[in-house]
Amino acid sequence: MESMGKEKPSPRRSFTPEFKAEIVELCRRGDCSVGQIAKDFDLTETAVPDWVKQAEVDAGERDGLTSSEREELAALRRENRRLR
Repeated sequence: MESMGKEKPSPRRSFTPEFKAEIVELCRRGDCSVGQIAKDFDLTETAVPDWVKQAEVDAGERDGLTSSEREELAALRRENRRLR
């Protein structure tokens, strides 16, 4: 019997830091809107602003955890779970 319209979620895509940096640079240039850039590159409209915000944090332009701090925190949490 068919699955009655339920679709499997698509696998989560991952992007290289270089690709994200390129998208952020396009957004900063201001030639196109964030929404248009997301559409042109087949990205979600929430991912692109998140990448821009994270780039601002990494550059010290905004408060928050830097990418390296986020990676360290995730590694520590994994290690903590493993040790429990």
